[in-house]
Amino acid sequence: MDAIDRKLIAILREDGRATYAELGRAVGLSASSAHERVAKLENSGVIVGYHAVVDPRAIGLGVTALVGIQPTDNADDEEVADELERLAEVESCYRVAGEEAFIVKVRVGTVDELELSLGRLRRIGGVGRTRTTVVLSTRFESRPNSSEESAGTLGERE
Repeated sequence: MDAIDRKLIAILREDGRATYAELGRAVGLSASSAHERVAKLENSGVIVGYHAVVDPRAIGLGVTALVGIQPTDNADDEEVADELERLAEVESCYRVAGEEAFIVKVRVGTVDELELSLGRLRRIGGVGRTRTTVVLSTRFESRPNSSEESAGTLGERE
């Protein structure tokens, strides 16, 4: 992967609907060359998909919480993760180091729904305790990296 691939990725992260002509112009290639490079990135597993970014509030999911999950001593993390994946309100699941084994992002419509969701989380076998942080506002989320950051130069700035 070279600087052109990194720039293509950065552009697609900002606008997944960019045309090959637009991509090519941005990196100094023909549309067919840009298409070929993007196809290679897709086939190699660097680009794994495209999706629409939806405002959760616009679809009735106005409450977001981050829930830390501390397992029991005999918990099987794979089984816990499988059960978490079955809960529709769990948007993201991160395996983390520390006392908690997982941190999950939960999105629901109301605080009452959050309470019910936390009850479902706590009933999963292997979940010992949970620690919930309710999100008051979101400054940014799913922010694409700049091409400079993608190139690994983050931290080298002055």
